[in-house]
Amino acid sequence: MPLDLIEISAEDAAAVIQTAEGQFSDVKSIGISPANLTKTISAFANADGGELFIGVDEVGPEKTRRWRGFADQEAANGHIQAFEQFFPLGTDYQYEFLAAPDGGGIILKVQVARTQGISSASNGTPYVRRGAQNLPANNPEALRRLEYDKGVASFETELVNVPVEVVVESEITQRFIAGVVPAAEPAAWLKKQILIRDGRPSVAAVLMFSDEPQAALPKRCGIKIYRYKTKEAEGFRKALAFDPETVEGPLYDQIRNAVELTTKHTEAIPKMGGASLEAIKYPAETLHEIITNAVLHRDYSIADDVHIRIFDNRIEIESPGRLPAHITVENILAERFARNGAVVRVLNKFPEAPNKDVGEGLNTAFAAMHELGLKEPVIEERDNSVLVSIRHEALASPEEAIMKFLDDNETIKNSQAREITHIRADYQMKNIFGRMVDRGLIEQVPGTRTSNTAYRKK
Repeated sequence: MPLDLIEISAEDAAAVIQTAEGQFSDVKSIGISPANLTKTISAFANADGGELFIGVDEVGPEKTRRWRGFADQEAANGHIQAFEQFFPLGTDYQYEFLAAPDGGGIILKVQVARTQGISSASNGTPYVRRGAQNLPANNPEALRRLEYDKGVASFETELVNVPVEVVVESEITQRFIAGVVPAAEPAAWLKKQILIRDGRPSVAAVLMFSDEPQAALPKRCGIKIYRYKTKEAEGFRKALAFDPETVEGPLYDQIRNAVELTTKHTEAIPKMGGASLEAIKYPAETLHEIITNAVLHRDYSIADDVHIRIFDNRIEIESPGRLPAHITVENILAERFARNGAVVRVLNKFPEAPNKDVGEGLNTAFAAMHELGLKEPVIEERDNSVLVSIRHEALASPEEAIMKFLDDNETIKNSQAREITHIRADYQMKNIFGRMVDRGLIEQVPGTRTSNTAYRKK
């Protein structure tokens, strides 16, 4: 099946030539063997995805770049065949050719998505992209780390060298087992859930059913809460309102206690209201869901705690570990993947489970911010963690959002306006349109009416 050949402008061709080599992009000469190029494709797939342009030379000591592509598509057959053997054309890997106005052959563009599984190069070794480097996962430790990052393996299944009594005879287990239907003995139930194997509890069992999991898994399962009296981008010691507080205990209690402490410290922050100081308020659902998400989906193989930092104008919740498998910042609200499947599944069996609506937590958190008129949380993936920032900043007014939409679009309809302003009711949006018409900001598009009524700038 022939690949697409796309004619691009001189400006776009220049941009391709000057593509920065980094975390998400790379350029290579057609003289580099396909086997070596599979290392770059593997590295992109195992990290954040990226683009590889094949057909750019670097000439001379200053490595001046120039376009020198394949003579035609047939000349690239060796590359295509080698790539498709290991990285088949489809959702994760896409291939196309680019032609520039000035000739010089055609460049092969390889678009790589972040894959769910581990992708290996033609030499059988998986690589990971870090900056402009392709780092091999060629030893057991590096491969295991990649498996954890990709969600192929989970640390929650590892066995812990503590007596089973730590989880069988704990207070939290007695509380939980009393509500199990049909009635069961703790040891038998935990074995049935594969939380005890070979006479030892798993990490997941210790996290949920030990009264003090931090004793068996030090520095891997606590929550630290900081209160910084500043709006600066980074917290600093002098801005600390008190020594950081540590929340420990089994996950069920830990989540509840962390949410309560965060709420208490947040609502003690004064904010200027209409006539006097008033407490800052964040939606309870937002704090609960994001803290729950951080605890449930963190990478427990990393020796670090969940960090909750409360600033004057925002709350930051940082969870150890990168996003697993194919989950990205862009698709996290739509896609589902549980790094710690046992923790998610069993914690949902607790009374008033913190993850009652499995898979809907972040969507609930975002919706709650909208309903309170606040900007939605911002999710950032870092080298070894995921940071969610909940800012106490108001959304743009509906009128501002509509006018901004009309800066880029000729018209707007009621349904579109409700989507961008997060207003649910049709009649409310009609009233807003009416006020904007009266103020001379917009006008109804002639010939449109009822459900197809559209408005434009006046």
